[in-house]
Amino acid sequence: MSQQNDDGAEQTVAELMTQYTYARHKPPLAESREVLRARIPGWGADLDPADRPSVPQEVYDPAASGARWTFPERQPGGEGRERSVEHAFLTPVFGTAQPLRGASGALRRVAYRRFSEGRAAHWLLLLAADRVDVAEGFVSAAVRGRPDNLVAETGVLSERRRHGLSSRLGRGRADVVHHALDPVVVAGPWVLASVASYRVVRRIRGARR
Repeated sequence: MSQQNDDGAEQTVAELMTQYTYARHKPPLAESREVLRARIPGWGADLDPADRPSVPQEVYDPAASGARWTFPERQPGGEGRERSVEHAFLTPVFGTAQPLRGASGALRRVAYRRFSEGRAAHWLLLLAADRVDVAEGFVSAAVRGRPDNLVAETGVLSERRRHGLSSRLGRGRADVVHHALDPVVVAGPWVLASVASYRVVRRIRGARR
């Protein structure tokens, strides 16, 4: 199994795994130890293996444990799948249950293609994509004629049917404090959006008159 690098030369999987991050071998240092030690005070304080209990686990030696591993067959359908920039290639096996779609999918693709997992922008974009995905779900449900039941989602209907008050009082529950806020958290954004929409429509009508 092989693939071509940027120069067009063919490289085997083993060669690729030794050149990229998250491989079995550590990548070479960009600067020598002497340069790093001179430039950064305290650099290399843990170079002595005696000070590093994890050293045996960092050595790639299959013969020491008897473990055997060969690169598995690749799962088909990996073209265009999201992949962190730290990885040389997509993992042999990947999930397909939640394909990317819509604006949320576009945000996730940007997060994976442009930003490392060590950057805050990567995770902030993924969080934003989750919120956009929720909004897309609301819209698609309404378009299909099955909008979300906001009253039921607030939980107020279960207060009478499921002994809401008696299940809280005198039982030492730690989650009692936020129960009153749950309906506000669920219905609040919809109330604010409705008020904002009403004001926008009213202003547009006033401008037309």
